[in-house]
Amino acid sequence: MGQAAVSASHTLKNIEWMWQSNPNPWSESEPVEWSHYSDLETLIIEGAYSTKQPHAILDDYYIDFKQKLQISNIDSNKQRPIKRVQRKRDDKHLREERFMDLPAGAGRSFSGEYGWVSPFIIEVRRGLGLQPDQLPSKDPQLIPMLVEKAAQGIITEAIHIRKQREAEKLAEVLLEKKNKKMKEVWQCCAYMYTLESFLYKTINAAMRLIGDKDHEEVWRSKVGTLGPFCLLLWDDPYNTKATIEKTLYRGANLKPEQIAAYEEMVKHKYEYRSFQAYTSCSRNRKKAEEFGNTLFIMDVLYAFIADLSSLSEYADEEEELVTPGVCFRVKNVKFDQGKNQHLINLELRQRFSTKNKTCIQNQKQAEQPDDDYRSYSTTTTSQYPNTTTSTPTGSTIYMNKPLIVTRIQK
Repeated sequence: MGQAAVSASHTLKNIEWMWQSNPNPWSESEPVEWSHYSDLETLIIEGAYSTKQPHAILDDYYIDFKQKLQISNIDSNKQRPIKRVQRKRDDKHLREERFMDLPAGAGRSFSGEYGWVSPFIIEVRRGLGLQPDQLPSKDPQLIPMLVEKAAQGIITEAIHIRKQREAEKLAEVLLEKKNKKMKEVWQCCAYMYTLESFLYKTINAAMRLIGDKDHEEVWRSKVGTLGPFCLLLWDDPYNTKATIEKTLYRGANLKPEQIAAYEEMVKHKYEYRSFQAYTSCSRNRKKAEEFGNTLFIMDVLYAFIADLSSLSEYADEEEELVTPGVCFRVKNVKFDQGKNQHLINLELRQRFSTKNKTCIQNQKQAEQPDDDYRSYSTTTTSQYPNTTTSTPTGSTIYMNKPLIVTRIQK
């Protein structure tokens, strides 16, 4: 794969832009501090600089290249020095917010089990009037429409959080692929997702609310705007086979009651939960365990996971993306006294159609997705064939009988 999916003008190359961030940048006594602009801001600034424009316009500031200043769009007296430097990312740690925040809503650290297609993706498909098997990877005629809707949706969402300029840059990058094949479109979407920007944060903040009745209207309100991009990212034409026998890592800061909930799940071997958002993990344990009081050790039994490292501006993070709907059970919870860190061992698996639980084909094309998902309910259980129980967090767990796995020989 690689970054050939995006034009050279839309990659960060070997350049970084920085702004002087100590409280008073004009003080001669304060120690000088410098902070990096975000990836999207850097793309905007470098794009203007390389085309010899006098200014680069950001959402809150503009850059005056001649004076080498960042100047507020509201108050021109608010100014800070800037500088352009050679990029050095070969020894960077993992981005803390990307690899450490909880993979579910704040009220709980996991969501009830659904089908292997996320409720969010299903609602996107329904909202677009598509049939269950209508995907851009199978029907290329859908690509221009989805790319346009994805670009506009990103801009619409960004306006609410005052990130319109950044969103317009993302839309520009994506719209260049409007008439390309799905593999190139997906690479572009994956690259956009790896950037340090509002995009991945906004998407996951919404999707992690799935299963929370108090916030159902919130995530549903994002289906029309963020949905088309999520569908393009979900419909990965490269990973048509499930990943097996791989271990991934993710750090977290958990409260005692959250750790206790995981300890309780260890007692129930066949209880499964699911990640409803895209979840960034690393193949590098050493880097992942640098953050938080807890390290998730995720043993992948079989699940659809995308290796983003070759597409990312942060290749050393060794990022792998767990797709929405992947389920997990808790194998054990331990405490490493030497590192003063809880170790939570998860087993990840894809929940396929109940018609085919005894034979895992590892191919999306061989599976016809169920166009439905279990409602997240603690009161209505008669519609479900499996028994239910409650966790200390007050949410419902669906109890599945043992799953017999037969791997198809290559």
